[in-house]
Amino acid sequence: MSLHHVSLEIPPGDVERSVEFWELVGFTALTPPPEIAPFVSWLERDGHQIHLIHTGGAVVPTLGHPAVVASDFAPTVQRLRRAGFTVEDAQELWGAPRAFALAPGGHRVELMAAPPPANR
Repeated sequence: MSLHHVSLEIPPGDVERSVEFWELVGFTALTPPPEIAPFVSWLERDGHQIHLIHTGGAVVPTLGHPAVVASDFAPTVQRLRRAGFTVEDAQELWGAPRAFALAPGGHRVELMAAPPPANR
């Protein structure tokens, strides 16, 4: 089994900038099914998707967040910062750089140079 997508609620006014954020992280915009296209934006990278749900009642968790392994970590962080997004360095927990970026609508997104080692 693998995780297919994560859905994030965003205010309608943040849609364009949110899509830009995820594209800078390496995702590509997809065309959602026509029945829901007016209310969502879908993006995909390596078979994993982010579904942005456009809603005036968007809720953002305080600590919960999606995490993305960015093998091109340093260039990804630089692209986001150049585009005006806030990116804060985080403590290395398994010997690989990490950071938290603030996506439009207030979602925290963890960026990791490498995933944590598997516990087997």
